[in-house]
Amino acid sequence: MEPIGDPQDVAEREGPTFLASGGELGRLIAGYDWAATSLGPTEVWPAHLRTTVGLLLRSPVPIVTLWGEDGIMIYNDAYSVFAGGRHPRLLGSKVREGWPEVADFNDNVMKVGLAGGTLAYRDQELTLHRHGRPEQVWMNLDYSPIPGEDGQPAGVIAIVVETTGKVRAEAELRVTAGALAELNAELEQRVEERTRERDRMWRLSTDVMLVADFNARIEAVNPAWTALLGWGEGELLGQDFLALIHPDDLAATLREVGNLSSGRTTLRFENRYRQKDGTYRWLSWTAVPDERFIHAVGRDIQAEKEAAEALRRAEEALRQSQKMEAVGQLTGGIAHDFNNLLTGITGSLELLRSRLAQGRLTDLDRYITTAHGAAGRAAALTHRLLAFARRQTLDPKPTNVNRLISGMEELIRRTVGPEITVEVVGSAGLWTVLVDPNQLESALLNLCINARDAMPDGGRITIETANKWLDDRAGHERDLPPGQYLSLCVTDTGTGMTPEVIGRAFDPFFTTKPIGQGTGLGLSMIYGFVRQSGGQVRIYSELGQGTTMCLYLPRHHGAEELADHAAALASAPRAERGETVLVVDDEPTVRMLVTEVLEDLGYTAIEAADGTAGLRVLRSDARIDLLVTDVGLPGGMNGRQLADAARELRPGLRILFITGYAENATVGHGLLEPGMHVLTKPFAMEALTTRIRDLIEDGA
Repeated sequence: MEPIGDPQDVAEREGPTFLASGGELGRLIAGYDWAATSLGPTEVWPAHLRTTVGLLLRSPVPIVTLWGEDGIMIYNDAYSVFAGGRHPRLLGSKVREGWPEVADFNDNVMKVGLAGGTLAYRDQELTLHRHGRPEQVWMNLDYSPIPGEDGQPAGVIAIVVETTGKVRAEAELRVTAGALAELNAELEQRVEERTRERDRMWRLSTDVMLVADFNARIEAVNPAWTALLGWGEGELLGQDFLALIHPDDLAATLREVGNLSSGRTTLRFENRYRQKDGTYRWLSWTAVPDERFIHAVGRDIQAEKEAAEALRRAEEALRQSQKMEAVGQLTGGIAHDFNNLLTGITGSLELLRSRLAQGRLTDLDRYITTAHGAAGRAAALTHRLLAFARRQTLDPKPTNVNRLISGMEELIRRTVGPEITVEVVGSAGLWTVLVDPNQLESALLNLCINARDAMPDGGRITIETANKWLDDRAGHERDLPPGQYLSLCVTDTGTGMTPEVIGRAFDPFFTTKPIGQGTGLGLSMIYGFVRQSGGQVRIYSELGQGTTMCLYLPRHHGAEELADHAAALASAPRAERGETVLVVDDEPTVRMLVTEVLEDLGYTAIEAADGTAGLRVLRSDARIDLLVTDVGLPGGMNGRQLADAARELRPGLRILFITGYAENATVGHGLLEPGMHVLTKPFAMEALTTRIRDLIEDGA
């Protein structure tokens, strides 16, 4: 509940709200110096004056209030059009001074109205100066007293309907008495109907208007309820308006009613009301409370909601179209690069076969080297594609980035060449990050190569690390949640980038290098890897001023894992008697290669072509010391599911995934359980033997 303070403070907080949605006059009234009038500032206006002004501002009919003995004028937008050139100086003026040419007429109006009487004029002829010259006009005028808090008239309210056009038309049509009589009857009927409807301002509104108590009991509604929602007045009076609210909007509506009961004003609150036909319609409410009731006006926003939904669907269709365009770019680039690589592989193998058939055994190593190099480039391209798509299998470890850079510094210096000066600025006390160190090394080397290529005449590369605390603003600027991050930045003194190049730098196959010197996947690979690791990449560059590429990686609260390379042996030890490995892969060639490696090491190998067959072996009494399985398996059970089933049957079983493609979800969103490891295809046989040896020994 809002604290109760000084009435003056409450008035200052609530005062302007009754002017909401009041159009131009609402803004003029809010800015007017009422302290110079007998009314005083708006903050001290009585409730009946604020309610009257709030309602007349929303009326499409010209309405003016003449307040107090002097008849201080307050009116709405429609009346400002009627006033012509006298607007806006009429606002806040005394009615006698505002319309001096009809001062006697208005004196009588004020006398009768303040005495509690009403006046009604039809086709009243007056001469007014509205545009700097006298005009003869005719009007329907209805004057009624406005009761104050003590029940006595505090002012007069006037509804003004100009009938000048009608009166002049009648004069022109008098030449035909029958036509004149018929026209008069019709016009009088229309004027009378309009007058009856507009006697109270809410009857004139196309917005639904509602008076209800704080228990949601409906006390009064205007005719717009019937026109807009189909409900008649008799069906609504005394009913609970919460019964008409959409179930999904009920909780928010109850909170808003609670706010109103605490004295707060509602502005632009949206909910759905049930129509008589059972459908729902969106309304936007403005509501003000008094001591007993809620006074609310609801505007129909159904069309706006439907337009917003149509726009959302159009944007979704545009995003889908952009995705398809990106797929087209990817497939075109993949086809181009892989066709080149396959040509090198197949051509070398054909020449190798031809030379063997001819008995020419010289230079065979050249063809083998060529085929092997092309295969390696194809594997690198695949890894970059998976990194871009964020679908590569990561092996994250707690990593000290300063130590990683130190281990790579000599390689980086040799790679960029003697014309480039490399400077490393490592922050002391650098936080640990959870990241795949091999991917981070690849990303850092790639950034340094890009920096080298941006400085053809030499220059300086600065590699810098730092701890970063990102607050809400800094996180929003980098599209990251606030928190602690490590930054790894590579800065060059090269040519820089234009805003257009920065905007496309992470697009697949986009490159500014000459044809044949870049695939356009380097930065997209880095972007995919960093985003998959929970971080972000940002480019800071100006043309001719160099470029800074910053990787932001979330802090990991844990110690660095140091690899023990001292235990690595020059050759793999033989298996102990009976040690057995289960190999599950749907590709016979892969099973054959892995099996031969295992047999060479003295292990017993059991083969299975799919997850179902592998599960049968696991359920048997056969000894299994290691499970080697592909991730993508046919038959409805993938490699991760097989591994989970194996752990249920044989707790602690060591598992090696061999895969060329794996969704993150399949291998645990990049986080593997203890005893689970990944080897990415294609792999060298030496890497396979080393990994098998490490896993078997670790599980012994």
